[in-house]
Amino acid sequence: MARGLMMLGLLIFVLGALLYFFPQAFAWFGRLPGDINIQNENTRVFIPITSMILVSLLLSLILNLFR
Repeated sequence: MARGLMMLGLLIFVLGALLYFFPQAFAWFGRLPGDINIQNENTRVFIPITSMILVSLLLSLILNLFR
């Protein structure tokens, strides 16, 4: 379990570094077709349906590879 937590921490660190140094690399995330973005004068509603499906599929694939 310790090894898995260290790998998860390393993955989060690498992802954070990528987002910090290369923010334009993930500019497409949240703007996929199927993501709902409603803006009015005083409110903003953002529901990233397609993006979360993509994240779910990628996490399922990665977890199944390690199993």
